[in-house]
Amino acid sequence: MSESKLRTQSMDFAVSVINLVNSLKEKRESIISNQIGRSGTSIGANIREAQYAHGKADFIAKLQIALKEANETGYWLELLFKTNYISENEYKALDSACTSIRVMLISSLNTAKANQK
Repeated sequence: MSESKLRTQSMDFAVSVINLVNSLKEKRESIISNQIGRSGTSIGANIREAQYAHGKADFIAKLQIALKEANETGYWLELLFKTNYISENEYKALDSACTSIRVMLISSLNTAKANQK
């Protein structure tokens, strides 16, 4: 798995989240939109921070934060779907992108932890 692929997908996902937030705000939804806006854009920010980490432990810590944020974002997406703020198709597309990022983060973390020893 390429780090640039992870950076690219997390940036594309952040753009999708921002577009979702704008759509939610048009519907006057502010509670979940603020939460998903923060968690969904934080994924890529932490992946970028890991690029200039102060050693392997810091790199792992940044990726672990990104993974937690991706997991939280998945929760908000499911809640938006279950409260009828987004369609099933929109939910499936966004959840699939988020899951793909989580899988790549887990793989990167496993590799980094194995190389740490």
